[in-house]
Amino acid sequence: MASRHPVHVTLRVLDDVWNLRSRRCFRVIEAALFRGSNRLGLRLTHYSVQGNHLHLIVEARDTQALSRGTQGLSVRIARSLNRLMGRRGKVFADRFHSHVLRTPREARNAIHYVLGNARIHARRQGRSTSAHPDPYAAGPIDGGASSALRSVVPPRTWLLRVGWRVRSDGGPAGPA
Repeated sequence: MASRHPVHVTLRVLDDVWNLRSRRCFRVIEAALFRGSNRLGLRLTHYSVQGNHLHLIVEARDTQALSRGTQGLSVRIARSLNRLMGRRGKVFADRFHSHVLRTPREARNAIHYVLGNARIHARRQGRSTSAHPDPYAAGPIDGGASSALRSVVPPRTWLLRVGWRVRSDGGPAGPA
């Protein structure tokens, strides 16, 4: 893995962990993401919290930084959730799943998938979807920084700043 390639990471929790999209769980998860968003060579640029899993788009210095940084985020989140739920022990079901984003198309698809994940799950379950942005997701859709997105950091890689907007023929990808 090269540092110029962002990574889509998925973290799944155990069945007995509360719904992560509840306000009380999300509050502690967001705080943990904020504290760990730029540590150990890992930078969190986008995320989505679902009922039983999290999607993250991260930039990592190298494979070791990806592993250590993701593990560090997982530990922060697990400790916070365990404290909230009055429990001890494992929170995450297994090791994280990661997919290196190597092309503008992969980056674009990952950003849209992560930020729109709640809509995807709602449609699959036959529920109606909101036109409003998901309150349990964050990330700069324009590739820039936003003061409202305090739990993520601005992307540094070309793919997350500019590249995801470029079509395969070199033209602009159009509106987000």
